[in-house]
Amino acid sequence: MNDREYQGVWVFAENHGGRLARVGLELLSKARELAGRLETHVAAVLLGNKIKGLAEELQDHGADRLYLAEHPLLDVYHSERHVHVLQGLVEQYKPEILLLGATRVGLDLAPCLAARLETGLSAHCIDLDVDETGRLVQYVPAFGHMCVAKILCSERNPQLATVAPGAFPVRIGGGGKAETIRVSLDLEAQPTRVTMVDHGTVPASRAAELESAQIVIAGGAGIGSLEGWRLLEEFADALGGAVGATRPAVDEGWAASDQMIGHSGKSVQPKLYVAVGISGDMLHMIGMRRAQMAVAINSDPDAPIFREVDYGIVGDYREILPLLIRGLHSRL
Repeated sequence: MNDREYQGVWVFAENHGGRLARVGLELLSKARELAGRLETHVAAVLLGNKIKGLAEELQDHGADRLYLAEHPLLDVYHSERHVHVLQGLVEQYKPEILLLGATRVGLDLAPCLAARLETGLSAHCIDLDVDETGRLVQYVPAFGHMCVAKILCSERNPQLATVAPGAFPVRIGGGGKAETIRVSLDLEAQPTRVTMVDHGTVPASRAAELESAQIVIAGGAGIGSLEGWRLLEEFADALGGAVGATRPAVDEGWAASDQMIGHSGKSVQPKLYVAVGISGDMLHMIGMRRAQMAVAINSDPDAPIFREVDYGIVGDYREILPLLIRGLHSRL
């Protein structure tokens, strides 16, 4: 398969403020797996300003090749400029597959790039594979999240996909000494329709802990009230865990949108996941399927979530959580 025109599994290495986004490292681990089956290389694409120090970290996580584009105008994400640079790289070096995180940046960048390249794109993938012909197989929830669809791109390359953060584990190693290809840029001459007037940093919220948390306590519609949500947060504090939510809890205003776990939210990989007042539909369960141990607390003994977890407690969480909180405090 090494004689094909398009080769390589690329990962867009999103970065902010001189730090790599974790999702890029997650995608590199999956890229190594796919590249092994395709008998090709893994490349990371790094766009930004004063970022060459990140190259070693990408190499340590499996990149065989690094495309480095440094420019002051790439310091902050700019849709038109980033698309322009990435399009040029793709057209010149012809990757077979390009993976991006389903983040605010990735979900803006990927469709713009796919349109420019006139190729296909699957968004919010929860898993990836390659078939017997070497085509990328993308797994995406479908039909109201009642099933998972297998999607294949058309015969055009590259094949693009965005993947939810937390879908894959981060693994170190797998690559050798990475070849670095520095990209020459003349962005001042590139016209844009958007001018960056100012930018700032959003203060870190409690939701930022979710993707790396070892313990996650998540609440759903069954919480029923803001008062109940505060009890859930008290329980999370007692365990030293982060707080997640389902879409109904976010819609009610009990939790912020960036606390949502599931297909349209975040994926988590904690050692312990406790679902309180969550029915267990596929929309949410996709986001917590990599938890090492899952516990459900629900008053409905027939709730679907009990079929998906390791342990279940049937009862009113308003009676159960105070008992657990007191027990935890008594052991401190």
